[in-house]
Amino acid sequence: MPVVVVESPAKAKTINKYLGSDYTVLASYGHVRDLPPKDGSVDPEHGFEMKWEVGADSRKHVKAIADALKDDNALILATDPDREGEAISWHLEETLRKRKAIRKDTEVRRVVFNAITKSAVTEAMKNPRDVDGDLVEAYLARRALDYLVGFNLSPVLWRKLPGARSAGRVQSVCLRLIVEREMEIEAFRPREYWTVKAQLSTPRGQSYEARLTVLAGQKLDKYDIENATQAELAQRAIESRDLTVSAVEAKPASRNPAAPFMTSTLQQEASRKFGMGARQTMSAAQRLYEAGLITYMRTDGIDMAPEAVHAARDAIRDRYGADYVPESPRMYKNKAKNAQEAHECIRPTEMTRDAGQIKVADADQRKLYDLIWKRTLACQMEAARLERTTVDIASADGQVALRATGQVVLFDGFLKIYEEGRDDVAADEDDKRLPQIMQGERAEKQSVTPEQHFTQPPPRYTEATLVKKMEELGIGRPSTYASIVTTIQDREYVRKEKNRLIPEDKGRIVTVFLLNFFRKYVGYEFTADLEDELDVISAGEADYKKVLADFWRDFSAAIAETSELRTAEVIDRLDEALAPMLYPPREDGSDPRACPLCGEGSLHLKPSRSGGFVGCSRYPDCRYTRPLGGEDQGGDRVLGEDAGDEISLRSGRFGPYVQRGEVTEENKKPPRASLPKGWSADDMDLEKALMLLSLPREVGPHPDDGEMIEAGIGRYGPFVKHGKLYANLKDPDEVFTIGMNRAVEELAKKAASRGKGRGTAAKPLKELGEHPAEGGAVNVMDGRYGPYVKWEKVNATLPKGVEPADVTMEMAVELIAEKAAKGGKKGGGRKRKAS
Repeated sequence: MPVVVVESPAKAKTINKYLGSDYTVLASYGHVRDLPPKDGSVDPEHGFEMKWEVGADSRKHVKAIADALKDDNALILATDPDREGEAISWHLEETLRKRKAIRKDTEVRRVVFNAITKSAVTEAMKNPRDVDGDLVEAYLARRALDYLVGFNLSPVLWRKLPGARSAGRVQSVCLRLIVEREMEIEAFRPREYWTVKAQLSTPRGQSYEARLTVLAGQKLDKYDIENATQAELAQRAIESRDLTVSAVEAKPASRNPAAPFMTSTLQQEASRKFGMGARQTMSAAQRLYEAGLITYMRTDGIDMAPEAVHAARDAIRDRYGADYVPESPRMYKNKAKNAQEAHECIRPTEMTRDAGQIKVADADQRKLYDLIWKRTLACQMEAARLERTTVDIASADGQVALRATGQVVLFDGFLKIYEEGRDDVAADEDDKRLPQIMQGERAEKQSVTPEQHFTQPPPRYTEATLVKKMEELGIGRPSTYASIVTTIQDREYVRKEKNRLIPEDKGRIVTVFLLNFFRKYVGYEFTADLEDELDVISAGEADYKKVLADFWRDFSAAIAETSELRTAEVIDRLDEALAPMLYPPREDGSDPRACPLCGEGSLHLKPSRSGGFVGCSRYPDCRYTRPLGGEDQGGDRVLGEDAGDEISLRSGRFGPYVQRGEVTEENKKPPRASLPKGWSADDMDLEKALMLLSLPREVGPHPDDGEMIEAGIGRYGPFVKHGKLYANLKDPDEVFTIGMNRAVEELAKKAASRGKGRGTAAKPLKELGEHPAEGGAVNVMDGRYGPYVKWEKVNATLPKGVEPADVTMEMAVELIAEKAAKGGKKGGGRKRKAS
């Protein structure tokens, strides 16, 4: 009975259903080996030898597979059909050979299927092959590159930039995209322009809207009407003339459906339609795939299997009629250069099964399945047929002309079930429907309205638009998009607000550091070229060790050169590079680096755990600081006045805060209060700011001793305090509402819990008596990490499976001696007094 190994128990369950009792189906639970996170796991000096380690969690799963192979002399590796799946199969085979679980006569085969259906699995079992060495080498090259960058570049960051967490081969390039977009937004200067629209009506009383396109006989460009004065003149020019319809043109048009989903387009559409992040989308897709409902979800491919195309066409005909089925099937060609991940598109495994017919309780999975099913059917449906109408309206002297546009859907086609979302949500004027308008008829003016506009900065990336940009640049692959986008958020280089990605100060500093000292390695073209080289390796057309050697030669030299720089030199270089952003020209023409507080010192970039800030060179005499983005950053504003002081909302190194008054020589530390967790800067007003600035709040004297109970917000959150006793509160709002009874109750609970812990001596689980050689009580205690033996200052954890009641003095003395030896205590005991 062959042993079949897949990645997950859910996949194992589905496959077991199809294969039956003739096979033993087990799960590896993902990768079983990885490079240990320490120096030397990849050795460039010895042919890039890689030292793999079986994960602690994976040992039991490997053992289960090895145990099954004792009875069954055939191993079938049925992991996912991409590079990662190939790598898992290779790791499994290597690990099992090292354990001698695979014997000389054990047959080891690899099978792949793009969907977990009975027919796909059965067909795959008939066509086994060996593990693909080229795909494995592409994986080894990628893993080695990621390790060499991460483990050599990250320590340089830690030493030179306090607060920096890590750097990565692709994650740093992705971060650069977000930081550079933010810099574009900050450098953007809006340009004013005006448009003029007129509400017109036909002789039959039906109204429609037209916009001014010709003024003074000249065709208008977007920015030709620059200000209100020009707009008013244009308005008068229309109002003072009679208008007639000069031309009506109706043109047929058609809209074709979008191609079926691949990984990147699925992530983009799930973000647009449901606000789902890349990781959330892939997690839901993974569950659908494992349940046998959709095809494999990590793919660069948009082609569809012929049998799936025919099934889709049949399903469309049955549901919507023959009019919705085009004469010939629609064919979509793969854009992907890399064959390693250009599998079939993401589609349902059964075309007749809509979202109402699947047995899935999870809302994300149901929404995503519905999206995939609709997009797949739509891609094989007839085009939508439209009629686009353009109406030109002009004055008799030709000085003024306006245009109205609209369209009508003659046949909905694929739009009956699906329309692709758009990143720019601006209304399309063409979507309006026009009344019947005839050439030569009079256009009556109902109103003429000038509208002011300003050009908009480029939008911040969403996870979806970032993935789209990465795909355009050739950075990353379907299997890595979600993890890259998630990593830069986990490292606190980027935060997500209202679905948009905004770089934190530490993300900016890291990016500028890398651009100044490792520019080549965060270059878009370099990163894309390296991805292409990995694809060439996967096609068996390049030696992966040569690719690694070429990369390491230059990269190691750059690391060595930067490591020798002093931190002060690095900060000076970054200060210089960031100068245009940090010190923009002032309106009065004064030195932008002059300290606005003392007037004597000069401003300079200062490193910090949160990334960095701008401070005065005369510190500590002058304590002026401001965030990297300037004083007025991210909604900084005056909230009002109180007792003659200006109350303002500001952005600081550690987030938004409110402040009373200004920093002056006499008042170097004006009262400030950080916004507690859950409070939004957008919702702040004067009342809320004064509440924060009034803290700590006096609740009243304690009934026992008369000492005042206070409520406040500290570095660990909201609390009530009595003397030196602090009790945490769950909600910051409770600080302003908590009464005496509740405060006393919370403090009593805290006092009781402290009594169980540090406040009173903990009671032993078992008393063993005096140490036979050294003296002093030996006891078995209960600790936060489990029971342990305590003697003097030595604490020795009990071995797994040993119950406290079973511990003897002999066993305890042995554990104490071992622990003391590890800790470097001579003799395993205390010092004796001199005789």
